[in-house]
Amino acid sequence: MALEELYFGHNVRSAFAVGQARGVVMLAAGQRGVPCAGYTPQQVKGAVCGSGRAAKDQVARMVATLLALSEPPHPDHAADALAWRSAMPAGRR
Repeated sequence: MALEELYFGHNVRSAFAVGQARGVVMLAAGQRGVPCAGYTPQQVKGAVCGSGRAAKDQVARMVATLLALSEPPHPDHAADALAWRSAMPAGRR
């Protein structure tokens, strides 16, 4: 499983929340024997687009191409999916 390395900027609250989420994902992966590897955003951009300085829209277009998606993913879709899933009753997740 690939996880984004935590980047701490100016927003402590955001960094804390991301760190907690990473911990939960790592725990779940470990409980299932799934190895985890951490990558910086620049490493992911470099692997997907060939440049660690690629813009978000460029990354989205390349992801769509690599995964044969009909349209590029929207950055908010991942957050929407997580919010929707967390609102579901525990037995249905």
